[in-house]
Amino acid sequence: MIPSQFEALVAAIPSLLPEGMGFTAYGAGEESDFVRFNHAKVRQSGSVSQGALTLRVIDGRRHATTELGLSADLEIDQQRLASAIGRLLETVACVPEDPHLLLSETVENTHQSDPTPAPDAFAITNSICAAAEGTDFVGIYAGGRQWRAFANHLGQRNWFDSTSFLLDYSLVHSKDKAVKTSIGGKQWSDAQLAASIAQAKVQLEALDRPSRTIPPGSYRAYLTPAAVAEIFELVGYGGFSAQAQQLKVSMLHRLAAGEASLSAAISVTEQTDRGLGPQFTPDGFIKPGAVPLIAEGASASGLISPRSAVEFGLEHNGSDASEFPRALSMSGGDLDATEALERLGTGVWVSNLWYLNHSDKNAARFTGMTRFATFWVEDGKLVAPLDVMRFDATLYDLFGDDLEALTATTELMPSASTYESRSTDFIEVPGALVKALPFTL
Repeated sequence: MIPSQFEALVAAIPSLLPEGMGFTAYGAGEESDFVRFNHAKVRQSGSVSQGALTLRVIDGRRHATTELGLSADLEIDQQRLASAIGRLLETVACVPEDPHLLLSETVENTHQSDPTPAPDAFAITNSICAAAEGTDFVGIYAGGRQWRAFANHLGQRNWFDSTSFLLDYSLVHSKDKAVKTSIGGKQWSDAQLAASIAQAKVQLEALDRPSRTIPPGSYRAYLTPAAVAEIFELVGYGGFSAQAQQLKVSMLHRLAAGEASLSAAISVTEQTDRGLGPQFTPDGFIKPGAVPLIAEGASASGLISPRSAVEFGLEHNGSDASEFPRALSMSGGDLDATEALERLGTGVWVSNLWYLNHSDKNAARFTGMTRFATFWVEDGKLVAPLDVMRFDATLYDLFGDDLEALTATTELMPSASTYESRSTDFIEVPGALVKALPFTL
């Protein structure tokens, strides 16, 4: 879809509504290629072209919402639109008033279009197969163009489109032993792929050594950016939510209340201006380019949606209703990533984590397991792969007093979610060297 097609569709809405009623329309779609690999060969490939329109009819403080799929035929979509509005008008007459409704009344038009050509899936597939030859390369490539659009009865129009890709893959050694990693961004690079696979092969060779089991206890550890990302994705589920903080059910409610702090090295921002996602919400509010969430270990702000702003007497900061970070970015430190092994000395190198969950949300305590290429390190060298272990830690310890250093470089990781559609979310974090990671099993 292009802006003119979206405009042609929403232009028909006012004539279908009774006088005095308003509307919002949020469009989302993609043209994406998907390729699945196994044993460094293509096992499945395909393309998806899809779009959807979330339509809301507003009558005073009453409103009703529905979603309809879009086709490539404007006439058909207009017929679907008319039918959907008919159903919404029946519904909105029956629903109670919404005390927390807040609508954008300031018209702010934006147009953000990425001129970068869509990735060439055929050429990329050939590059992947060539670079991974001789390995059990397993993974999925997803890439293409995504678009988002907004319109309302006040005449506001917002448009976003951008290209991006993600290659999420593993080099499998045997059974449950593998090296998992990913690369992603806006522009494909064969050099980036080669460097990623070369680095993964170093760890793959280390998996040839007999595995080792270490007893439960706290160990010095290095968490790769992928492992740090897993932790802060868990934090993101309610941790930065203004509603959750106000109700004191947030993982970070003690941080928000000033009762606890993290290391001064920790600064986290919702960095929307990176350009991987739209700078407007499905309700038409414009997002700031950056919203500081944690500044030098202290709470700076929550993610405040319009509904939370009304409910708790706050000023919203462009968050959507989920109050989940869509563009979380953590500042780096002063550790050279190439020296991480040497600085670790003796301890545990953690490549990936999984099964993360809260074990005591009130205390910001969480548990999880290591996965794939986790190694025992001695004198700055990989000695042996470690069997899967469970850890249990608090965020205030791990990224507080026990945090020794963050890498100077950060790694940007687009979301691997393709449920219903490709996500435009991303997370960007450094690696972390910690003095003590407590393993319980």
